[in-house]
Amino acid sequence: MPTRLRSLSRPRSRRAAGAVTAVLALGAALALQPGGASAVDQGSLSFAAATTVGIHNTYNQSAYSHLDQALDAGASLIELDVWADYITGDWGVSHDNPLGNSNNCTQTSTLAGAYTGSTNEDLNSCLDDIRLWLAGHPAANPIMIKIELKAGFENDYGMGPSELDAYIKAHMGGRVFRPVDLLTKSDGTQYATLDAAVKAGNWPTRSALAGKAIIEIIPGTVEENNPFDSLWTDVEYSTYLKGLKSSGTIANAEIFPSVHNAQTGDPRTRYSDTTIRPWFVVFDGDANTYVSDGNTEWYNTNHYLVVATDAYDVNPAISSIAPSLAAAQARVALLAKDSVSYISTDWTTSPGDGVLSEVLPRG
Repeated sequence: MPTRLRSLSRPRSRRAAGAVTAVLALGAALALQPGGASAVDQGSLSFAAATTVGIHNTYNQSAYSHLDQALDAGASLIELDVWADYITGDWGVSHDNPLGNSNNCTQTSTLAGAYTGSTNEDLNSCLDDIRLWLAGHPAANPIMIKIELKAGFENDYGMGPSELDAYIKAHMGGRVFRPVDLLTKSDGTQYATLDAAVKAGNWPTRSALAGKAIIEIIPGTVEENNPFDSLWTDVEYSTYLKGLKSSGTIANAEIFPSVHNAQTGDPRTRYSDTTIRPWFVVFDGDANTYVSDGNTEWYNTNHYLVVATDAYDVNPAISSIAPSLAAAQARVALLAKDSVSYISTDWTTSPGDGVLSEVLPRG
């Protein structure tokens, strides 16, 4: 049986910039002018046909004092670093503390309380804050909740995929767009796999997903650097998801597993178990790799979702924290052109207010 050993290794460093020309960036910026690419009926777009913007490590108090402030600013991606603490049985949220919480989530039962209560709470409070915000903003853009499971699941200690699903269901209710929703056709029958569903274009429109969230999960930096961990989150959850479909209980799943780290070609070929490959339709990795590998249109053509990190580092590099509004808009437009679905940034101040709420057609 695969084993896990905790490690406190630090997150990986950011990758170097690739080669995308400044001319393309300038052209992308022009697309944002009135009458340009942003002038679209956002609600009629397929969920997989749009590009939106979010905040890396959104739970960090240096980003926002309270999590819901990121949603108020227009962020369409919320990232949470989660630890499965098998000693206490809690799902903690912090950057590098496996035994405690360090975050901007508030324990509350009201939307108003999400801005005033004490912070440093477990994952349940983060999910409650998001659910309360979505309930209070039923026409809001659909959001992506990105979970980095820092050290992986602890299935042997009752903290595996099924437990996390039940936990999410208890705190998000019906606010989640689930794998079963993507699988189900208009006549009530189901596609065999998630891959078959997305290639058939079964994503709903953005307006149909207003006020809802979709959840992706990636292996954590600690897990990926642990030589004693032979079962990473992506493999564990996709295998579990495949089993749920086989047993007729796919409605229990709340999460989409993501292929972590971009690479040329189909990144799913890294999985020796070919039967889990069709259960990945979300890809998460460095923006520089996506725009320089010559493969971006493959994701768009097949209607896969792409989450791109380190958006600032694409050539020509711009400030990671506070670029000019024009530079930030150009970067968003450039990555939209390169078929990114969600752009992860650290633009929590200006120009964040000017780009976080953008919705551009993808590709």
